[in-house]
Amino acid sequence: MERYFNITGCCNPQEHYMVNLDSRLAQIKKMVDRGQYFCINRGRQYGKTTLLDALQSYLQNDYTVISMDFQAQMSAATFENERTFSKAFIDAFIEIAMFSDETALMEIAKRELTSVTNLVELFRKLSVVCKLNDKKIVLMIDEVDSASNNQVFLDFLAQLRAQYIERDIQPTFRAVILAGVYDVKNLRRKIRPDEVHKYNSPWNIAADFKVDMSFSREEIAGMLDEYEKDYHIGMDVELLAGLIREYTSGYPFLVSRICQLLDEEISVKKEYGGKKSAWTKKGFLEAVRILLSEKNMLFESLREKLESYPELNSMLYSLLFTGKAIVYNYYETSINIATMFGFVKNENGVLAVSNRIFETWLYNLY
Repeated sequence: MERYFNITGCCNPQEHYMVNLDSRLAQIKKMVDRGQYFCINRGRQYGKTTLLDALQSYLQNDYTVISMDFQAQMSAATFENERTFSKAFIDAFIEIAMFSDETALMEIAKRELTSVTNLVELFRKLSVVCKLNDKKIVLMIDEVDSASNNQVFLDFLAQLRAQYIERDIQPTFRAVILAGVYDVKNLRRKIRPDEVHKYNSPWNIAADFKVDMSFSREEIAGMLDEYEKDYHIGMDVELLAGLIREYTSGYPFLVSRICQLLDEEISVKKEYGGKKSAWTKKGFLEAVRILLSEKNMLFESLREKLESYPELNSMLYSLLFTGKAIVYNYYETSINIATMFGFVKNENGVLAVSNRIFETWLYNLY
């Protein structure tokens, strides 16, 4: 099967060209082995789902992994109350165990989790499930953003926290991993329409997740080496890997999209006449030009965030056009938001736009 560069959904090495994730997976497994609960918070299209998918396979010899997707498996009605949430959670739990061929776990869950009507009861029963299962259970939940503005979800996090604190006397999950754009360690939400925004900390037991998910020049070069082995075009791998890293700072979507443009669009243009001429500095700069002028899912998301958060918009405009250095302070609201969405980074204590692609796109937008 011919591999290709993928920018939608999960990537896997059998179908797609991708960087090797083994070093990241080994770092995350250390956190799981220690029994840590943590969040993987990165901007849109940053490879979170691909990483979780690979992590599930990486852990399966030592753990039973229940990997949920709240966006796909939980509708808005699910969060109406504890009863509806508990039922949906149990149904998803059993279904995942079945499709993962965890037959013993599926039978235990069916027996222990029936007729649950509230979160306290749900977690009491989940404790029994964790005790009876042969392997320790790791719970992974992707797209937690879809649930983060619901009181039931806050209560769910609070129950996870309570069990974590009592883990020495009450069986519970070995590790819990939540993935999404928003940081759920300190959620800001309105419980009632007439209330001011409040911060809630039901997840303050979460360990810091410091694994670098951006692609290094060496990792990009490794991916391009795989492409070169398939097509033998004489690509200057080191040159192209360096250019891609320089312009994208390793942002996964941007790396993959530039490679996809080179492979599928630029190589078929008459002036290039094939892959050999496309995978050059000239072809790379053409790919960057196309990327900056196109409508894509990442830029659409960034534009929506600028419209939704005026303070973010003002801060970025000031950063780009006043020439004044801005001290990086994560607790300043606009900087916190910009970091969460992937717009900016901490560069030696000073605020900087995350990469050259974003910087140029913002200049063009303003």
